[in-house]
Amino acid sequence: MPNVTANGIQIEYESFGDTSNPALLLIMGLGAQMIVWDTEFCQQIADRGFHVIRFDNRDVGLTTHFDDAPTPNVMAAMMGDTSSASYKLSDMAADAAGLLDALRIPAAHIVGASMGGMIAQTFAIEHPDKTLSLCSIMSTTGDTAVGQPASEALELLISVPPQTVEEAADRAVLAAKVIGGKRYPIDEERVRARAAEGWNRNHDDVGMARQLVAIMASGDRTLGLREVTVPTLVIHGVDDPLVTPSGGEATAKAIPGAELLNLEGMGHDLPMPLWPRIVDAIVENTQKATAST
Repeated sequence: MPNVTANGIQIEYESFGDTSNPALLLIMGLGAQMIVWDTEFCQQIADRGFHVIRFDNRDVGLTTHFDDAPTPNVMAAMMGDTSSASYKLSDMAADAAGLLDALRIPAAHIVGASMGGMIAQTFAIEHPDKTLSLCSIMSTTGDTAVGQPASEALELLISVPPQTVEEAADRAVLAAKVIGGKRYPIDEERVRARAAEGWNRNHDDVGMARQLVAIMASGDRTLGLREVTVPTLVIHGVDDPLVTPSGGEATAKAIPGAELLNLEGMGHDLPMPLWPRIVDAIVENTQKATAST
């Protein structure tokens, strides 16, 4: 896969579709590499007439890791002391903006999931000239009164990380059962294969902790979201225990004219049977941007 230098780091990315089509940037969540945006999902969007780009955020996958940064103190951050943060979501949004600049793309449709949704929101607030439309999936505003995880999801988030590829595969299956929706069966073989691929590409527990502290250090985006003017779609699973649905509701409420799509049977995941509906909704939102120009 190619990489570029942007915002002072090396960013690994991959693209799908004709580069002459409108760009659509996919931003993934906490500790998740770009391959969590399934190749088939990316291709389905590309087939609708988009140049789709997925990439590794800083501190995951093959993008630059901040190994020399201070050790992140997650427990202190959860208690309100975020002084161990090496960066914030603004820096991660600047990475995404820098990637577009490096690819000579003046503006794109921005789609983010979970922490990626937080980055996408920050991108729309801080880089409005590069934002054609916004889609925030299973995410929240940063207001600690909304979107907080259920106890079983929080336990999974802060549990001891896996130490081998086999443990990583087991953890991925457990995570799918704990935070995924209950309506759609889990394809354990597929989950295990993707976890193994991710482990073999790169695994960095401390990098994930730096991202988690960055989230907590970035604060509440509600006031900034009120200034977002591009067409916005908020997608949330009704059964999401990791970022509970009030996070999506607050996001849609904060952004003028935003559409909220609550999906029954979806948890903190992107179930394959829902891909057609999700892709349709994303494409429809991008068309609003086209219609307004």
